[in-house]
Amino acid sequence: MATNIKTKKQEVFKYVELNLGGGMIDVELDPDHYETALGAALAKFRQRSDNSVEESYMFLPTVIDQNDYTLPTEVVEVRKLFRRSIGSRTGGGDGGTLFEPFNLAYTNTYLLASSNMGGLATYNAFAGYQELVGRMFGSFIEFKWNTVSKKLTLLQRPRAEEDILLYVYNYRPDFELLDDYLASQWIKDYTLAKCKFMLGEARSKFATIAGPQGGSALNGDALKAEATAEIEKLESDVSTQVGGGVGYGFTIG
Repeated sequence: MATNIKTKKQEVFKYVELNLGGGMIDVELDPDHYETALGAALAKFRQRSDNSVEESYMFLPTVIDQNDYTLPTEVVEVRKLFRRSIGSRTGGGDGGTLFEPFNLAYTNTYLLASSNMGGLATYNAFAGYQELVGRMFGSFIEFKWNTVSKKLTLLQRPRAEEDILLYVYNYRPDFELLDDYLASQWIKDYTLAKCKFMLGEARSKFATIAGPQGGSALNGDALKAEATAEIEKLESDVSTQVGGGVGYGFTIG
């Protein structure tokens, strides 16, 4: 994985260097400038694009009488918590029930009452029963999520040790974003624009450079203007889902 991300970064740096004229002229950028520009591109993409996150599930083992838990730094948002309830355990000393609604529906339909569709009614009745039991006896856990400290606070005190299923959004790794055919080109272009601006900032310190014909004019201001226009366009592209994403839903009302 480390080799993969290093190779992907070098591809981005090579793309930027060649687009700035590298190989024909001397590009006055150090490796730190390329790293800084790529870091800014990834940070902006994570800030503005929903293509930078992915749905994920993870298990959280609870501790008796402990309400606060710290999640990994890559977790961005916690959407919902799922707790085991009646019908979701298969025995083995974990409590619960051996009731399996799909098996019972199959038996009801094909063995006990082959002339009607009793299986769906049985499953619907059990699903409603399961939801009602969950609402009454604490299967749906209320919580608070701090996006900065990554602290998850359960609003009900755990009375026993158990595994809770978390439905979360987490950041996609850098190497995955650089592999994404929609995101990678945006990241390359934004890195190029940031490098172009840094190069323009350095060249604009001096209007000319000494030469045999009395000096050559530098294009620092032109580079900064081009970079600013490119950055504005790229940020607009994120809003129109050019870099990928789930898109926008309908608004009624």
